[in-house]
Amino acid sequence: MKFAIIATDKPDSLQVRLDTRPDHVNYLKTCGVVEQAGALLNEAGDMYGSLVIIDVEDKAAAQEWAANDPYAKAGLFADVRIEAWKRVIGG
Repeated sequence: MKFAIIATDKPDSLQVRLDTRPDHVNYLKTCGVVEQAGALLNEAGDMYGSLVIIDVEDKAAAQEWAANDPYAKAGLFADVRIEAWKRVIGG
């Protein structure tokens, strides 16, 4: 089952994001469930959040994946939404 994880950073936390980014990217690449991922950008082009599409068994597994993201462990996020997602267009 596919889930979209949509996370918004806490205010003034860009440095936390930058410091934690290598561990986060490694997690994305090695966990085996990420289909797409990228940063959300504000009007100035600065990263302020994340969108990750994962394919896992159920919502509990998606919640566990999100909780183990190095960004989450670093306390980066102000909020995280986990929504079931259905691909309509794209590979």
